[in-house]
Amino acid sequence: MDGQHLKPSPGVVGVAGSPSLPRSGGNRRIVAVSLAVVVGSLLFVAAQPRLYRSFCEWTGLYDIDRAEQVAASSIPSRPVTLEFDANSHDGVLSFRPEATSLMVKTGDIVHVTYRVENTSNAIVIGQAVPSYGPQYAGGYVKKLDCFCFKQQTFAPHEVREMPVVFVLDKKLPDEVNTVTLSYTFFEVPAGSVTSPAAGERS
Repeated sequence: MDGQHLKPSPGVVGVAGSPSLPRSGGNRRIVAVSLAVVVGSLLFVAAQPRLYRSFCEWTGLYDIDRAEQVAASSIPSRPVTLEFDANSHDGVLSFRPEATSLMVKTGDIVHVTYRVENTSNAIVIGQAVPSYGPQYAGGYVKKLDCFCFKQQTFAPHEVREMPVVFVLDKKLPDEVNTVTLSYTFFEVPAGSVTSPAAGERS
């Protein structure tokens, strides 16, 4: 009798061992999901530099690398006077810099703001074109952000403040102590469209 009680029952063993199969399958699914997350994260990290560069090119921030090189240059900084000028070719856009002059050091990041007002009753599309004094100084102005990178659309009587961010290269020739940065807004030929509201007011 005692020996019969100690003998294991085949039915009991089969029932106790069966839950191990689903548990093994669940572990495999967890491992597979974890691997997928890790691989996806690695692919995202690997793609980030190209995505970032594409974003910079699309927004016009394509001089960031050169600006960092300018700032890290071993050439010592020196003070330079910046002068700012603004013109509107057709007179429709009232255009001026917030500051007409600024003392900076080469290698520093400079932030300036220009103010534009559309004085007409029409939508105006304009493109700003930069010029420099002396002319060759433009090769030493490394722009990070500028409204001149693309055409700008102004609603009737809209007033807008637009930034320019740049670095003045430390390699600027020593004889240049003053750099003039000037912008002229040109109206795009087919860019002026009279709005319905403007037609009612005129």
